[in-house]
Amino acid sequence: MIDLHTHSSASDGTDAPARVVADAAAAGLAVVALTDHDTTAGWTEAAEAAQRHGVALVRGTEISTRADGVSVHLLSYLQDPTHPDLVAEMDVTRSSRLTRARRMVDLLAEDFPVTWEDVLAHTGPDATIGRPHIADALVTAGVVASRDEAFATVLQAGTRYYVPHHAPDAVATVRAVRAAGGVPVFAHPGAVARGRVVPERTIEEMAAAGLAGLEVDHRDHDAATRDRLRDLARALGLLVTGSSDYHGAGKPNRLGENTTSPESLAVIEEQGLLDVIRP
Repeated sequence: MIDLHTHSSASDGTDAPARVVADAAAAGLAVVALTDHDTTAGWTEAAEAAQRHGVALVRGTEISTRADGVSVHLLSYLQDPTHPDLVAEMDVTRSSRLTRARRMVDLLAEDFPVTWEDVLAHTGPDATIGRPHIADALVTAGVVASRDEAFATVLQAGTRYYVPHHAPDAVATVRAVRAAGGVPVFAHPGAVARGRVVPERTIEEMAAAGLAGLEVDHRDHDAATRDRLRDLARALGLLVTGSSDYHGAGKPNRLGENTTSPESLAVIEEQGLLDVIRP
């Protein structure tokens, strides 16, 4: 089994990169991708763990972008982690996420027993700090019962506590990923439960810029959405992938609950600058 979308404590997952890889092996995965938000900080630890546990590792990143005023998450696989343009863009995004998170905590603290120190207690070293960490602090404080409840109430866009953050243009980021030798795949493009999704014309523009695939098989897509996205991928000549979007204890998503075909992985590896790390 091949799972190409997971998160560790390098961003908003609850487990260290090595633990994610170990759990992937225990779940029977042959290949796992580590795709933390706007960072490659977990790659080295995950690569060492992959060798120990006999799992192949695809190094990647989930990059926060925006199109048509809508948040677009772009999975980048096997890119050069030192490419200056892509690194600079992710640095700006992480900095903006940090400023945004601190402002949101300040606003929340006016009404709820939560502090910035409470949020930091739920992050890993050098983690990309985001709303999930704030949600965890709210759970610990007894304000909400889960991350999902936090996102459905006080942390959702439109509340007085919500603050936006910088995100680069999705089409431009597709080009930047390709310039860095990466393989860009649109993560959960039909996840309407998360908010508005981009129209098909935007996906067509991304495809023209070098988009490689669509993450079709994802728990946020119902059967009809998967069929529509599969047809769109076929029409645009894009790969189809499937993934868990695993976050450890942060979400109910389970490793391997959706998977990618070996054929799609072979194309990703052929197009990527880096190799898949195999034991």
